[in-house]
Amino acid sequence: MQLTQPRVPPLPESEWDDETRDLLESLRRDGQVYNIFATLARHPQLLKRWLVFGGHVLGKSSLPAREREIAILRMGSLCRAEYEWGHHVAIGKQAGLTDDDIKRISEGPDAMGLDPFEATLLRAVDELHANTFIGDSTWKALAERYDTQQVLDFLFTAGQYKLVSMVLNSVGVQLEDGFEGFQNETQG
Repeated sequence: MQLTQPRVPPLPESEWDDETRDLLESLRRDGQVYNIFATLARHPQLLKRWLVFGGHVLGKSSLPAREREIAILRMGSLCRAEYEWGHHVAIGKQAGLTDDDIKRISEGPDAMGLDPFEATLLRAVDELHANTFIGDSTWKALAERYDTQQVLDFLFTAGQYKLVSMVLNSVGVQLEDGFEGFQNETQG
């Protein structure tokens, strides 16, 4: 379910204290503070601590950017988190994903034309989403390519974006103009 209005609206700039202003100004991109950050600024201590973990997952993980974005987009699709989907379509394209790749991600691990390891990534996200557990055959396929740190980063990436999707959907963070929503995505 997508909320058309936020349950927790972004904190207006007129209500930012000095600490919040410093924090949010550091997150300004393309002249704006995205709704996710302005919304979470209603709990600045949580936002600060979450940014450390999120910063690892998004920028310091041992996963290749393309594979990280495949996992994030699949979880966003499964959770029907349009905000996450929209932002990570843009990030995924910067990481080399094409429109066809993104369509296959939304279709799932059995989509035609998927690279076999990328299908494994999708299958692993599907299993985590449905069962909070990766089955033996999928685990084996991941471990054939990933070392222990990469497997852990993969697990935390999927988990981080399920958590973020639950928060975004529940509080109703609205997607900013200029980002692709689900209009071109079909759930697999």
